[in-house]
Amino acid sequence: MAAGDTNSNGSVELPLGRTRTEQEEQKNRPDEWKIEQGLHAASLPILDQSGDQIRYVKPMEYEPWKDERAIRAVGNPEELFKEEREGWKGYIEWEAYPEKKAKAAKIMESQNFPPPPEFQLGPIPGTNPVLEGVRWKQWHSAVGGPLTDIPAISWDIVKKEKHEEMLHLLEFPYNGEAPKRLVTAKDIMPNSLHFVRNHGGIPVIDKDKYYFDLDGLVKETKRFTLDDLMDESKYPRMEQTVTIQCSGTRRIEQINQYSGEGDEMINAPWAEGAIGTAKYVGVSLKKVIKACGGLVYQGNHLEFYGADTYFKKNQVHNYLVSVPWSKVKANEVMLAWEMNGEPLPRIHGYPLRIVVMGYIGARSCKWLYRIKAIGPNPSPAPVQSQEYLYFNQQVGKHNQRMTDGIQIQEMPVSSAIMMPWTKQIVIHNGSIHCKGWAYSGGGRWPERVELSADGGFSWYACDIADMSPKRKFAWRTWEIDLPCQVEGWIEIVCRCWDNSLNTQPLNVRAAWNWGLHVTSSAHRISIYSVNKTRERTKARLEDFAKRGVSFAPLTVPTERAIQDFDEYTSWVNKHDPRDAENVYKEEDLFDD
Repeated sequence: MAAGDTNSNGSVELPLGRTRTEQEEQKNRPDEWKIEQGLHAASLPILDQSGDQIRYVKPMEYEPWKDERAIRAVGNPEELFKEEREGWKGYIEWEAYPEKKAKAAKIMESQNFPPPPEFQLGPIPGTNPVLEGVRWKQWHSAVGGPLTDIPAISWDIVKKEKHEEMLHLLEFPYNGEAPKRLVTAKDIMPNSLHFVRNHGGIPVIDKDKYYFDLDGLVKETKRFTLDDLMDESKYPRMEQTVTIQCSGTRRIEQINQYSGEGDEMINAPWAEGAIGTAKYVGVSLKKVIKACGGLVYQGNHLEFYGADTYFKKNQVHNYLVSVPWSKVKANEVMLAWEMNGEPLPRIHGYPLRIVVMGYIGARSCKWLYRIKAIGPNPSPAPVQSQEYLYFNQQVGKHNQRMTDGIQIQEMPVSSAIMMPWTKQIVIHNGSIHCKGWAYSGGGRWPERVELSADGGFSWYACDIADMSPKRKFAWRTWEIDLPCQVEGWIEIVCRCWDNSLNTQPLNVRAAWNWGLHVTSSAHRISIYSVNKTRERTKARLEDFAKRGVSFAPLTVPTERAIQDFDEYTSWVNKHDPRDAENVYKEEDLFDD
């Protein structure tokens, strides 16, 4: 192949160290300067310098195709994938039928779906919902049967059950968080504002038709209805305030510095609101297992099955995750039917869900239909084995393996500033009022929250009176009047110390990983400090107010003179000249 020719994969080879004449003559694209500066890096080709010639690998291009004959040969989706349980809309059992999973996979493999939108190397859409989840809708439609209507049904439930101010990061499967001003408005979050991380559509299940099975490595397999669990003569009632946190909380900070594995669902651009605290009522899973006679030999993990359909690499699954028996044995896994004094909302798992205290939210399976006691290893299902993995920084698209990642269970200590917002101008009287949350998983709790107004050099602790009560499995909200005498751009930093004296790494880079999980670094925001206790600042602000001119946005120049010229002249005459040794004798002017 001659240098400069185009390969079949769209790459272009160039002689090493030389520039093609055509490139010199090429006209600039209107957005080329943005690409050069990394402002739209999704359009930037990969530069391959590993061979004898430089090679530019172009970004992939989507070419839709569909093998209608192969799809028709699979059979009628209405019959193949029909619902099996009366009163369970949108639930298809996949795990018990390998042949049915294989047929669905054949349908998926017989067509090409659009790639996820690029929102890390390119701009994040300024819409709400931010991302639509087009291919997830297409996947459900492709498999067909009862799944066809699930995206529309799920969105109707979102609009009915969620607060109108929710930030919808992904329309389907639904991912959403509350805006910052509402995240810590209350110590216990209203159900309508609690964040949601769904992996599939929302099944609609009739409580009176509900049951789940508990089987596997237990002495006696049993089936339970909700009425069975609610019988307090059999199972003592359990109530617990629990914070559930997504491992993607504050992911936007990692994305803003270094992009990672891109997928509009897996790596939705979560901010600081992907966390929620609620009071749950239910029963301890330990008690229910006891009713089955306990576990048998090698029963070391409990696998939870959710009724939603989950897609991964052209395969279909039910949502499956697991937790170790030690967690259940400690009474830290609950079967919950009530949330903040109300029946579970449908979007949060009605009529019954798992709540795993102190663990990543992904383990708290919703729409539970089966619990299976399994052997010495965790579930091999994709959510457990392929996702929610914490990689070393050297691992990425070029070399990753599932076994390179640590499965995320307990959440580390973390915190976030909810007020003010980054890039905000704050006018104050010598202290900046800040609000936020702090949390630590695994049954630990925030013991101290500290803030710094100078980038992390000096720290001030929040007063205990300005923090919500300690709870073993819940966050603490906090507020503080942070001393700040300086003006101009400053960096406010927040960190938490838990009761085991664990604290947060001080920068995002220390927590960055290819999966963009667990942004546990100290939360940093840049704000512009305007200290009204300074006389000159106070006078300038009063002048803006008097003239009816807004002080915002900060970067718009002041149209009015910023200083009286007589004052300027007086100052100049009283002080040394601009340049040193700039006063000459008359005879010096005529020196040769």
